[in-house]
Formats: sequence, C-alpha cells, structure tokens
Amino acid sequence: MSEGLRIGVTGATGRMGQAVRDAAEERGLTVAFAVNRDADPQLENVEPARRFETLLTETEPDVIIDFTGPESAVEYVTLAADAGVPIVTGTTGFDDEQRAALEAAGEETPVLLGANFARGIQALIDAVTAAVESLSEYDIELTETHHNGKRDAPSGTASLILDRIDEARGGPAARVHGREGEAPREAGEIGVHARRAGDITGEHEVLLAGNRETLSLTHRAGSRSVFAEGALDAASWLVDQEPGFYRFAAIAAKLSETDQ
Repeated sequence: MSEGLRIGVTGATGRMGQAVRDAAEERGLTVAFAVNRDADPQLENVEPARRFETLLTETEPDVIIDFTGPESAVEYVTLAADAGVPIVTGTTGFDDEQRAALEAAGEETPVLLGANFARGIQALIDAVTAAVESLSEYDIELTETHHNGKRDAPSGTASLILDRIDEARGGPAARVHGREGEAPREAGEIGVHARRAGDITGEHEVLLAGNRETLSLTHRAGSRSVFAEGALDAASWLVDQEPGFYRFAAIAAKLSETDQ
C-alpha cells in the first residue's frame, strides 16, 4: 500500500522531518498532519506536538513516521499504539528501558525501528559481516561522521554495525572510543571514532587491517532523501502488517524484492 497513503510526521521541522515531508510530496502522498515540539505559530501545516493525540483522531493517518529524540519517540509510539496506528521511527539513542517500551507498544500496533533507512547500509553490514568472518584475526576500526547537530555518539547505525561485528566474531568485543595518551591496542578490541562537522549527512567506514594489508568498507549518504525514501518504503510495508515489533534491517531485502 503506497498509493493514497496518509502519513503523520513528527519532528516535522527537523532535518529528517522536512526530508520526509518533501519526499512524500514528491511521491504524491498525503501528509495528514505534521507536528513539532517547538512549532512556530507562523509555520503553515505544522502543529504543536501537544496536539499529536488529538490529531491521530481528527486526521486518521494510515501510519506515523517519527524522527525526533528518544523520550519524544517513546511518547509518540505509545500514543500511536493506544490509537492503533502503525508507526515507523528512525530515532536512535534509546536506552534499554525505552527500547522495551517500543517493543511493548508493538503488542498493540505495528512498530518499526530503523537505525538507518538506506538500503546501501544493509549491503554494507552484509559485506562487513562476511569480511569479519573471513578475516577474524584482523584489527577493526570503525569511524562515523555526521553533521554538527547530531546528538548521539556513536550513531545508531555505527552501534548496529558493531553489534553485527560482535555476532560475526562470536561474542562482544571491547570498544575503545577514541585514543589518548599511552593507549596500546589490545587484542580483539574495536576502535570507535565519532566525528561531527558541518552538514555532513552520514558516513560510516569499517577498516580491517592485518597480514600487511588493509580492507576498507565505506557507505556515504549524499542526501537525507535517501533515508526519507527508505522510511516511506518502510511505512508503506508496515501498514499491511499485524501488530508486532519490526526492524528495518529485517525487511530491507523484502523491499528490494518488491522493486524488482
């Protein structure tokens, strides 16, 4: 279901919220409503976030797309679940308790969590997993770069990649965030480096080194529209699903098959 899809957008004036609205317009989809925590009264078609619950009833959206912060996202997901409206969230930085709240909401309505909605990231993760399995003794460093307004570090995508590396290695590895002073590398550790600068959309690089050779696997997003398009694809898929807690990584391949 994509044609005629009616979506609600949270964080509507943020970088990703605006990208989702623009992408929806390009697809000819209807933005049933848009809300933002600090909605400017002068802005057209953007309501204050306090009206979210009321707008769910008044506008009857098919699905919500959320890119906000962990606390806000949990609140939106909970309210959407109470109203029986599916919701996609690309918010990152959840702690264990917040993630549990998202999973609980999935018992009432379809909830989909995606750390990164770029399909290329899923391909990167597959490639990294294969490389780590083949080069199990090599040192690993992960570097991610984002715009200067990004709050969480490392990024949700970087954390996802690190989790997959741990799975490929058969267990969790020590993670060293940056290096300073006398800091000799320990066997098996993973160096993690987060950079924040300018308006960089998102870059992730995994470096494997050993046996007098290096292998570098990199993904660069040239525009936030990549993530917005992926979120809309996920939303279109989610509206036809039963209540449950879903992850974008698990459905990315299904979305690719649909396009073929």
